[in-house]
Amino acid sequence: MKNRIYISSIIAAGMMLAQPAQAVFFKGEALDKVAEVVSWVALIVAPIVLIGLFWLVHILPEKIAEKKHHPQAKAIQMLCLLSLVFGGLLWPIALLWAYSKPVLYKMAYGTDAVRHEPSGQEEMQAHISPSEPATIGELESLRSQVAALEAQLAQRSTTRS
Repeated sequence: MKNRIYISSIIAAGMMLAQPAQAVFFKGEALDKVAEVVSWVALIVAPIVLIGLFWLVHILPEKIAEKKHHPQAKAIQMLCLLSLVFGGLLWPIALLWAYSKPVLYKMAYGTDAVRHEPSGQEEMQAHISPSEPATIGELESLRSQVAALEAQLAQRSTTRS
């Protein structure tokens, strides 16, 4: 009984000291200015940030594949682009593919990793294979060696006949 009186007196004192609730800290013009800033942030900044984050998450499998020297990194990149078009539905497949170990590629080529060159170097490597000479001087020396060998071959064929 004593506890009930004590608790009810504390509640009554709290009700007497209670102030009206305030929903915001700002009043008048300040409230209007804060609401305007929040609306601009919600309409302009938030969509830009969300689109940027969406894009960064969607290129993550491509970056993982390049880091792990995955032999199908270009295909994973294309799947990431397709995932952007289809609203992210293909993204989990691209992520799993980037982390997978290419078993069939290893059976065919003996390795499961490929070095990826930067895009400028990649184009140069496509036009110049490792067996081609690197300089014009080496090319000229090879041509002179071929001419000498052809002369020797012609000389041998004339001596045999």
